[in-house]
Amino acid sequence: MANFKQWFPHTTTPFIANAPMFGFADANLATAVRKSGGFGFIGGGFDFRSESTQLRGLNTQLANARSILGLTDDQPLPLGVGFITFQPDGLIENAILVLQKHRVAAVWLSFPRADTDHLPIIQAIRKVQESSDWDVRIFVQVGTVKAAEEAVRQGVDVLVVQGSDAGGHQWAQGASLISLLPEVRDLLSKAQNTTTAILAAGGIVDGRGCVAALGLGADGIVMGTRFVATSECPAPCTIKQTIVSRSDGGISTIKSIQHDIFQSTDLFPRQYDGRAIIGVSYGDSQEGVTDEEIIRRYNEAKEAGEHQRRTVWAGASIGSINAVVSVEHVIRSTQQEVDMIVERLKAGI
Repeated sequence: MANFKQWFPHTTTPFIANAPMFGFADANLATAVRKSGGFGFIGGGFDFRSESTQLRGLNTQLANARSILGLTDDQPLPLGVGFITFQPDGLIENAILVLQKHRVAAVWLSFPRADTDHLPIIQAIRKVQESSDWDVRIFVQVGTVKAAEEAVRQGVDVLVVQGSDAGGHQWAQGASLISLLPEVRDLLSKAQNTTTAILAAGGIVDGRGCVAALGLGADGIVMGTRFVATSECPAPCTIKQTIVSRSDGGISTIKSIQHDIFQSTDLFPRQYDGRAIIGVSYGDSQEGVTDEEIIRRYNEAKEAGEHQRRTVWAGASIGSINAVVSVEHVIRSTQQEVDMIVERLKAGI
């Protein structure tokens, strides 16, 4: 945790970041996390071509964040940006320029086609960092020990260890944090690596999950689904209400590539799938409706402005999310609960 406090002095303890959920983690959410003592990430997308609307949108979001935080153009931006990297063409040439322009504090890379694909991106960021006034930390999301080993070899600053309870996209074959995280921590310990930090992600929604993650070897945590169900998140109200109304996440959510197929977002390499709430489309599929017909129904609903067929990415801990609250409430209540639990453990209660 000392690393995070040194790198990002505005953050409070324990370190809490929001996941860079593309489309949901915007300037409003990220700055709210930052103002509440956490570390805010903006989702930067996956299209890095020079004509990319995603990159133009990212530049606008970063400018908005700068305005919200009252920063001038010559001040660094104390937020991070997350990229999905399975089609990295243009990332080095185009996206890094946007990051450097705003001097963001962190870059989060996830979902490469091969673990080695991140090396040229990391090297390019380091090269720009060394030749300019830009202090940036590199986060890489991993869901296996093998991926963690490769990221460490590439010299990343932070391993975001994602367990299979996570909502949204993840490794199709993987383990929950309770077994994955200690093995990654042991990997660093055996190498006497004291410079690489670990963030835990996947199924954490409150102080109880945070204490568990810290006990398993993390230096801080990431929350995704919990931050979707906040007033600052731009997700439609129907999606937020779907999250808070569900319980028993092991039954009400499921990992499947079908969630992407149904809404024609099946772009990820096959080593990844995603956890989402079992909704209307998945139910149709279980009853034998063809993918083509489900896609037609999805598009029809989308054109009508209805959200009932939209995939709701959510983690297995949704049963502990019972209300839409502010970002500040999420962070403060999580940290207060951590303090209470630690005191209780010290007292042997």
